[in-house]
Amino acid sequence: MTELNAGATLRHTPLHAMHIRLGARMVPFAGYEMPVQYPSGVIKEHLHTRAAAGLFDVSHMGQITLRPKSGRLADVALALESFVPADIAGLAIDRQRYTMFTNAAGGVIDDLMVSNRGDHLLLVVNAARKAVDAGLLRASLPADCLIEVHEQRALLALQGPLAEEVLSTLTPDVRSMRFMDVRSLTLLGKTCTVARSGYTGEDGFEICTGAETAAVLWEALLRDPAVAPIGLGARDSLRLEAGLCLYGADLDETTSPIEAALEWTIPNVRRPGGAREGIFPGAEVILDQLDRGVPRRRVGLRPEGRAPVRAGAPLFLAAPDEAPCGSVTSGGFGVSLNAPVAMGFVPTANAIPGTRLFTEVRGKRLPLAVSALPFVPRRYKRA
Repeated sequence: MTELNAGATLRHTPLHAMHIRLGARMVPFAGYEMPVQYPSGVIKEHLHTRAAAGLFDVSHMGQITLRPKSGRLADVALALESFVPADIAGLAIDRQRYTMFTNAAGGVIDDLMVSNRGDHLLLVVNAARKAVDAGLLRASLPADCLIEVHEQRALLALQGPLAEEVLSTLTPDVRSMRFMDVRSLTLLGKTCTVARSGYTGEDGFEICTGAETAAVLWEALLRDPAVAPIGLGARDSLRLEAGLCLYGADLDETTSPIEAALEWTIPNVRRPGGAREGIFPGAEVILDQLDRGVPRRRVGLRPEGRAPVRAGAPLFLAAPDEAPCGSVTSGGFGVSLNAPVAMGFVPTANAIPGTRLFTEVRGKRLPLAVSALPFVPRRYKRA
């Protein structure tokens, strides 16, 4: 987990007292004190999420609203497109989309979710980058765009195959939602923004609510026997199995979306020949990479044996005396697979699944093989 960082003063989410009451082990994370695990431990939390429903506090994530002071939301959407390679202008009401803020060199400033709420856009950004993102928007969006950074909101994620069954007891409307739908729904008498999405590879929901009602909703969900609280440790192992990027590890300002194997996030309308081709930072670099390819690519890695390979481990093609050809960016134990898994960057010529590479752990060379992603099938509800 690369976002762990020490700090003199750590912020608390609205659910901090709930975690203490449940006996969570708290750690510094992106400027917040967050639960890394509860007494049951990371392995049981991971498996519970895959089998039933896990409840996560992700209130440290940044929430930013963009709305027109006057005029049309369509103009705000087009303005946002000048920072990201996604099709925001074509995003339907009550739908959300994954995209990235890019820089002039084609690197990724942050990855984020954008929802069209009819009269505003809702952005959910990474906790460690929310100040950077807000500063970018304030410095560059037109004066007619109102930017609201929400500091007094909570965000809960309910993930797993029983998530729909659990949440439907509070609001039956979730049964008709599909992956990436967003709706305003009433939960326990309060209007919440509910998205059918998540960061585990499982079906599930992310629920945005006011800070004052977060604890009541948290406790109501935990009263269902199918639900267990899940910490950041299992959140990281779940997203790694699902092949999902972590900003600061698999993505950063020196890594392009094409190198990170995220070209699927760039639709035809923003590619050469599209109606809004190349109107985003680093477009010349990124679109050239789409055409010509890149020297390195993010891949899955399956180490031989039982030892996990951690982020930062070098990767080698063969000979023990050669220079590294790449490095591991995320690594750990794949609980669902009962085996170690990792992701990293390797030369494109060696990014073919099955290619044998080597890494170094505690001075020893260990073999591993390039693997297709995800390691565990994603189970989103698409229809």
